[in-house]
Amino acid sequence: MDRMLYLSMTGAHELMRAQALNTNNLANATTTGFKADLEAVRSLPVYGPGQASRVYGVTEGSGVDLTPGALQQTGRELDVAIDGQGWIAVQAPDGSEAYTRAGDLHIDSFGILTTGAGHPVLGNSGPIAIPPNAKLDIGSDGTITVQPLGQDAKALATVDRIKLVKLPPDQVIKGTDGLMRLRGGGQAEADGSVTLVSGALEASNVDAVGAMVRLIELSRLYEAQVKMMKTAEENDRSASQLLRMG
Repeated sequence: MDRMLYLSMTGAHELMRAQALNTNNLANATTTGFKADLEAVRSLPVYGPGQASRVYGVTEGSGVDLTPGALQQTGRELDVAIDGQGWIAVQAPDGSEAYTRAGDLHIDSFGILTTGAGHPVLGNSGPIAIPPNAKLDIGSDGTITVQPLGQDAKALATVDRIKLVKLPPDQVIKGTDGLMRLRGGGQAEADGSVTLVSGALEASNVDAVGAMVRLIELSRLYEAQVKMMKTAEENDRSASQLLRMG
């Protein structure tokens, strides 16, 4: 009886974790450049005194879906999207280098170019600082040029170049902050073959309909585990009554 109860209990617990992972994907279905988390369940034996006669299920992240999202034209001069494979290098909150596909760029109050989430965008020598300007342009290679205030339209100045990189898919890990990093740490080298599309953003690659269907499926599986626990309780109660009668 205890095996049945333990199995259903661990199953319900891990299904709750799977629901949390799926719900997070669904919540980010409209987040620019978001990459969906993948889930996997595996069975592991419970080790302890005696034989490993108990098994429990474990839900764990099995990686990230790196499929590019659809490009959406915005016409905004600070919006950029990666054309094909590649990543934009940014500075993570802990000061390390990380990578994102979210190209909804902004200029903060200090003149630093950041993503919509507030992460400074990296250039040739660190975070990119944008001087006061009348017009700004981001080229397909990431080069940023501006028309300084008070200058003629032809008087363009190159500010910096956004660091664009390519990451081996099997070496990409996703942090809790939503940024990508190289497995084992380290920094990727700038790759001149990565290009940008100006005036566009990459949408999330989450399949909202599929995530909703998965959410319903996980809910029903959770209910099945709860019913199994109730059945184990009823069986235990019936067994106790039979023993008292004897």
